Amino acid sequence: MLQTIWVSSSRSWDSRKPDGQQTSWKCGFVRTIIQHTCLRHNPRGQRKARMLKKIHICLCFFFVSGILYEISLLSGCFFSCMPMPKHFLTPEQVLNLGKSIIFLETTERLEPPPLVSCSVESAARIYQDRPVILFMKGLTNDTVLDSNSSYAAFSLLSSMKNVFLFPLQMETIFQETPLLQWYNEVDPEEEKNWVHVSSDASRLALIWKYGGIYMDTDVISIRPIPEGSFLAAQKSRFSSNGIFGFPARHKFIWDCMENFVLKYNGNIWGNQGPFLMTRMLKTICNLTDFEGIEDHSCQNISFLNPQRFYPIPYPAWGRYYDVWDKNPDFNHSYALHLWNFMNRNRKAVVAGSNTLAEKLYKTYCPTTYEDLIKNAELRDLPSYEDSV
Repeated sequence: MLQTIWVSSSRSWDSRKPDGQQTSWKCGFVRTIIQHTCLRHNPRGQRKARMLKKIHICLCFFFVSGILYEISLLSGCFFSCMPMPKHFLTPEQVLNLGKSIIFLETTERLEPPPLVSCSVESAARIYQDRPVILFMKGLTNDTVLDSNSSYAAFSLLSSMKNVFLFPLQMETIFQETPLLQWYNEVDPEEEKNWVHVSSDASRLALIWKYGGIYMDTDVISIRPIPEGSFLAAQKSRFSSNGIFGFPARHKFIWDCMENFVLKYNGNIWGNQGPFLMTRMLKTICNLTDFEGIEDHSCQNISFLNPQRFYPIPYPAWGRYYDVWDKNPDFNHSYALHLWNFMNRNRKAVVAGSNTLAEKLYKTYCPTTYEDLIKNAELRDLPSYEDSV
């Protein structure tokens, strides 16, 4: 009997039956399907057959190990070459591929709203060769949510080949960082800004351990960020922490974690977030005003112009939900922060409204727009039977 060793992803190859029929791969370094003989117990115990079986098993092991090693070096090929079911992969395995795009949900909700879905989808489309991970506090290892989930956004996001949904396990994330002792001592029930503070801490630990880019769940990606180590200026001389990127084990992020603990004050909103980033950046850089659309840089860290992510500043956040006579082109931006924290009246994208936000959804997260905005509104319309 022949058994095929499958190493790939259901979307990335044309698989056939394991009887020698056609298969195709998208990556050059994987060109073979290994088949090994699965011998049944031979009562005569032929020594040659047993030896052959051991050789085949060893070859299979080394082949698969080699493939996984090359994938760790060529993470861009991971999603087009490996149809390995995503639910078999652990967070650490995916994060170790490097250059992850990381989102966090530190509330208990399990159904991402349309803006969260749009943020994740837009990143998955812009960074197709990189893993896009949404960590959710409400998930557990026993939660079964996949492309057939009753949660519409989960079904949508799970169907994207480079999107991963994982439980947010803070105690595990904070291991081997200055944040672990703080986490063990703090009482979340006594913290009025715990959702934000725990998110501020988690993003630092994840980027320090694994590197990559962190984004808030109200950031719509529109083109790749070319920088490796960067902070995003919200305005001149002031850094946000809603989007930033660094390689793993970067000293600046470690220093931020130490200062997070040293200067901790959970009663001041942003003290562990944008104010932390700003005060730490000021210790190593002489911050000056931006003139034009140039970026600043010091100590090999790029301090990116507010136009890169905040072309509409927070006092004018409502403009995203207005109808514009002429839509801005955002030619100098990499992503757009929609200031959901300011949206206390819960303005939403409405199909057919012709607002700027609706046009952004249509362009950068079309699946979210179709499934969670347009089709959702159609489903909510009363049927003929309901109206008579």
